[in-house]
Amino acid sequence: MNATRNLAAFAALNGALAVLIGAFAAHGAGPQIKTLLTTGSHYQMVHAVLALVCALWPGRDRLIVVAGWLAAGGGLVFCLALSAIALLSLPSMGAVAPVGGVLMIAAWLLILFAALRSQSTAA
Repeated sequence: MNATRNLAAFAALNGALAVLIGAFAAHGAGPQIKTLLTTGSHYQMVHAVLALVCALWPGRDRLIVVAGWLAAGGGLVFCLALSAIALLSLPSMGAVAPVGGVLMIAAWLLILFAALRSQSTAA
């Protein structure tokens, strides 16, 4: 399997996990942890979709593929950190959540850079 197929598969797995966590937040979680799970699943889903878009991006730009991996990995790290805080009562995972956030931000900035780079080469 090539890198973009692996990325698409990882993005799909992330999307499924986001739905599972979101569904638990909506239907099984107590009010104390619902917000953390909902926030984590939301960010994970958005970044799973972004990773899938990157996997399907025309031209196979390496920066876009890296951005997809950063988005998917960052979304997963962020969501799992919030889930660990909520479900396992591990407040120390609050130090891990920003790592996921930084990865997600880096993904968006790489896409910005790739878009501007391709625009300047087309002009």
